[in-house]
Order: sequence, then structure tokens, then C-alpha cells
Amino acid sequence: MEKNNGLVLKTAEELSSNINKNINEIAIILAAGHGKRIKSHRSKMLHKIWEIPTVERVYNACANAIDGINIVVVVGIKAIDVMSVIGKRNSTVFAYQELQNGTGHAVQVALNMIENDFNDGIVYVLPGDMGLIDEETILSIKKEFNEVGSDMLVLTGIYEGDIRNNSYGRIIRVKDSDELGKSSGADAGKVIGILEHKDIQALSDENPYRVLFNNKVYSYSKKELLENREFNSGVYAFKYNKLKNLIGSLSSDNAQNEIYITDLIYLFNKNKYSVTAINPHSPYVVMGFNNKSVLKEMEDVARRKVYERLKDIIEIDDPEDFFIHEDIVDEIVDQDKKGVPLDIRIGKGVYIGKGVSLNYNLEFKKNVFVDGNVHFGKNVVIWQNVHLSTIENQTLKIGNNVEILWGDIIKGNIEIGDNTRIESSVNMTGSDDFPLRIGKNVLIKGTSYLFGSIVEDDVYIEHSVLIKKRVERLIKKDGKVLPIRFYLPMPEGIDAIENL
Repeated sequence: MEKNNGLVLKTAEELSSNINKNINEIAIILAAGHGKRIKSHRSKMLHKIWEIPTVERVYNACANAIDGINIVVVVGIKAIDVMSVIGKRNSTVFAYQELQNGTGHAVQVALNMIENDFNDGIVYVLPGDMGLIDEETILSIKKEFNEVGSDMLVLTGIYEGDIRNNSYGRIIRVKDSDELGKSSGADAGKVIGILEHKDIQALSDENPYRVLFNNKVYSYSKKELLENREFNSGVYAFKYNKLKNLIGSLSSDNAQNEIYITDLIYLFNKNKYSVTAINPHSPYVVMGFNNKSVLKEMEDVARRKVYERLKDIIEIDDPEDFFIHEDIVDEIVDQDKKGVPLDIRIGKGVYIGKGVSLNYNLEFKKNVFVDGNVHFGKNVVIWQNVHLSTIENQTLKIGNNVEILWGDIIKGNIEIGDNTRIESSVNMTGSDDFPLRIGKNVLIKGTSYLFGSIVEDDVYIEHSVLIKKRVERLIKKDGKVLPIRFYLPMPEGIDAIENL
């Protein structure tokens, strides 16, 4: 265990960078938990929504919303895996929470990492599993926090499902009158605190939950608390100095014996600091997950968002079954702004991953898979079940007016010239040392395999295996190009084969 902790601390130090003291805003991302209910050996924070780990999505939302913001990522379970996903970035620090002792303790750990570098400003705290949070939400929190002059702000949501399934902490607000019936006046609606679901369940069914606020006592029945639909999202904003002064006063006197960040509301109110709450622009941004079914719901939300952005720009055959990486979505939207129709059609089950470069008049039939540094020319048709991919530092370049038919597998460092047709049952591979170059007006058909070869223009290849070969364009006496048919290399391992 000590050896592992040493490796985690070393990795955290190597991947951390300096705090930018010219920026007075910092985001703390809580990514230390494993998530037992997700039933996976993988960290909860590394489960993906639209192919991006949730912790990376939260990180990107903060970084994109506030230019130059400082970010502290608190890691714990599977710490090295989580840190590796984020990698080394500017103004980013990794804090190791060796023992998971609650969200409040995680914030304490984060603040200890920056106490000599960060003097004043706003501290945002976000869960690492809230993978649908976006730039708009972060900016709305910042705007509300500054305009109202809050000392602490809570982002809340309204639970829309069966209330019996609501395991979130409940937002407790001041009632219109206290337990003696006296009017609450201007205090009505203010946030008194947050009570975790397990702590509500531990309450007595007979005796009400009573809380003191501004010298008045307010009481809430257990039933009333359980049926409260306003929940804590786990996203907060604080004034740094006030947070720093009070964070050490948190205790673990609760049902789970953990230090809750939610108890800061009580401490802020006790010290006459202002506490406010806002709802997000869309309910889905406060979704977090503890199980696979909710993660699936979040994936569905992400897919619908992408479809809404693209539905009037390109054709998508099945809005429920496609994938286009968000970077590619942004490029499509930017390309559409130029005013030239794209004429791109995406079939059911198509996957277009990061790094792909699209072009005009493309059609991807059913279940096409494209991933990596794959560049398309114009007027290209890719038929069903085709696989096109590269690994890092390779390029697969497809020229104009190319057609690739059913089930072909084309991978690696390859160039395919204009007007070429690759018929079904063809596999092609190009490596770094032996790239594959296919000329213009080439036809490849039958059960053929090509690796690391050079094929000149106008060549016809059928039922052949070409490994590290040059295929020249030879003209016969009749003026036609000599076709290549049934070319097979000499077999190896014949001695191991015998007739039955």
C-alpha cells in the first residue's frame, strides 16, 4: 500500500502544474470515489458519456467556460488512471485523498494543495461524475454568484421521477412561518441546509426535524423531507477566504461518519454569510450517476443533444443509433456556416470517431466504423460494415469519387487515389515503415489483401495477396492495362500441413 501511495504521489507531482496567480477563480473537481453501485472495476469517473470520461467532461466544462481557470482534481480510488485521463495541463493540480472521508474532507485536501498559491476569489466545487454539465451552467453560476454578492451558492435540481427513488440530499428552505406560526418575512425561501437521504431515513417517524435559523425554529416531518423534490446537485461556489476559514469546522457527526461539504451551509448561515441557490438552464445538467441505468440515460441525453445540433445540417438515418465525436460535430457546424450544403448522410449504427476529417457529399451506409486520422475527399460512398481506422501518427487519406464496398477492413498508413473503387471482401493495411499507396482509377475486387504496397494508376486487381509489392501500370498490345488476377505469394509452413 505504501509503495502504491508513493507512486500516486509521484504521478500527481509530475502531472501537476503551477497555479496561475493572475486568475482569481479555481475549480475543485471531486474525483476520488470509486462508486460501488456502478458495479465495475473501473473508476466511476472513467465511465464514458459520448465516448468521453465523465471527469474529463467536467474538467472541459470548467476550462472552456472560464479562460485560464485554475483546477484542482481530487483523486483517490484508481488515482493514476484518473490522472492519466486528464494528463498534464496548464494551471492544473492533482490532490490525493488517500482515505475517502467525505466530500468536505476532499475539499480540505484540495485547499491544502493551493493554500500558498491562491489568495482570494471564487472557488467552484463540482462532482467528477456530472458529465452533462456544460459551459453555460458554469457561466450562469459565476454570473449569479457575482450579481447577488453570494458568499456561497448551491446549484439545485428538481427530481422528476418516482420520489421513492430519490437518493439525493434534500434542499431545506425557510418556510413561510416558523413552528410557532410567526411569519418568516424576508427569510422565507432562503436555504437553511442540505440533509442527506441516509440521514433523513435515520430520523424518527414521530419527532420532527427541527432547525434554528435567524433565531426562529423551523420543523419538518420525515415524510415532508422525503417528499421534497428539490435536491442538491453537488455543485457549489464559495468565496475563497470564507470557505478557507470554515472548512476546518466540519465534523463527521452523521449517519455515514463522513465530513459533508453540505454542512457548510449551516456554518455559513451561522456566521451570517449569504447562501443562495439557483436551478440550471436544463434539468439534465445536474444528472450524476451511481448505476449503469442512469449512465445510459445520460448517454441518451448526450446523443439527443448532438442530434439536435446536426439534424438540419446533415442526414442521420436513426437518431437513436449513431456516434459522431463532439469535435467532428463542431467542425460540421462550422462548415455549415460557410453556406455550402454538406450533403452528408449517416446510416444507422455509424461510428465516426475523433480525428476524422469529413468533406462534401459523403454517404456512410449502415454500421460503418471510422476512427483516427482518416481524411475524406469529396463524393465518397462507404458501404455497410466497412472499417476504416488508424493508430496515432498515421494517416488514411481517401481521394475524391471513391467507393468502398461491403465489409472491407482498411487500416493504417494508406492513400487511396481519386476515382478508385474497392469492392467487397478486401482488406488493406499500411504501416509506418511500409505505407500502402493506391493510385487513381484503381479497381480492387474479390478476396484480396494488400499490405505496404504501391499500386499505380488504372490498375485492376482481383483475388490477389500483395505484400510489399510495386504494381506497375503495364499496357498490353491492345492498349489495355494488364490486370492482376490470382496473385499469391509462395506459401510458408508447408511441412506442417498434410492431407486427412
